[in-house]
Amino acid sequence: MSSFSENRYDVMPYRRCGRSGLLLPAVSLGLWHNFGDTGDHTNMKDIICTAFDRGITHFDLANNYGPAPGSAERNFGKILHEELSSYRDELIISTKAGYDMWPGPYGDHGSRKYLLASLDQSLKRMNLDYVDIFYHHRMDPDTPLEETMGALDQAVKSGKALYAGLSNYDGPTMLKASEILESMRCPFVINQNRYSIFDRTIEKNGLKEAVGKAGKGLITFSPLAQGLLTDRYLKGIPEDSRMKTDGRFLKEDRLTEETLSSIRKLNEIAGQRGQSLAVMALSWILENENVTSVLVGASRASQLLDSLGCVSGSSFSDEELSAIDRISLPSPIDKR
Repeated sequence: MSSFSENRYDVMPYRRCGRSGLLLPAVSLGLWHNFGDTGDHTNMKDIICTAFDRGITHFDLANNYGPAPGSAERNFGKILHEELSSYRDELIISTKAGYDMWPGPYGDHGSRKYLLASLDQSLKRMNLDYVDIFYHHRMDPDTPLEETMGALDQAVKSGKALYAGLSNYDGPTMLKASEILESMRCPFVINQNRYSIFDRTIEKNGLKEAVGKAGKGLITFSPLAQGLLTDRYLKGIPEDSRMKTDGRFLKEDRLTEETLSSIRKLNEIAGQRGQSLAVMALSWILENENVTSVLVGASRASQLLDSLGCVSGSSFSDEELSAIDRISLPSPIDKR
């Protein structure tokens, strides 16, 4: 079992989830990519241990993370028990259910049947008694909201989750869900949504404003727009990039000349701030007081360490924020 820095909690800021008692690190580690069965176990272990050594206490998963679906939870569970089992009470572990997971009518969406069965499977894969946060992963217009929220409430009251969360909800639906959960006295504390300089969906669908109104936390994923908000593509498409190796989430046709022009201009602002473009993009998200934490992924420990530069960056001036908005709005992604 690894040993960790005694000063790990001194180097990471912790931010409150809305009006709850829960604190999350400003940077959390997401296991969406690179932790499935196609990954290297030693490398996964190195990333996770490096994260905890630098004060990252929150590890975010979902039932379908892989490939194959479920393998990220299983691999994380192995590493947890190899390296971090004695630190369980210092960790926040989250998982989700809501996307396609197993065949048939009960392995998807938002029914009570699916959510509670999925949570049981997740706990078994990770060899845990409970998770700290259990999310419904996406809105389901075909299932009554009361049923889905009732399943989250049952997950908490059964002791299999400490807090409930919602992911990929818009503002109006989140507020309705919050009312239901509060009537059940269920500790719903956090929303997880995509957000970046290039993706302002939560500003348009009311979620960003609603979290403040409801007193809930907000944790954001894809902060680098699947790698577009880095300097990787300024000189072409690298052969080992996600755009080349996995076109499901970042297709080559998104790298238009207009997008490249925006990336170059943003990179100039980052350079003037003494930051890489990636670190500036993460810092920009954390500048927002409604954001509790930003989820980062990593393919290697050194990449994670680079991302952590965002916790010590300087604040943005009004001029910098205005310039970023001019460059990115409407964003090249929004136009497609």
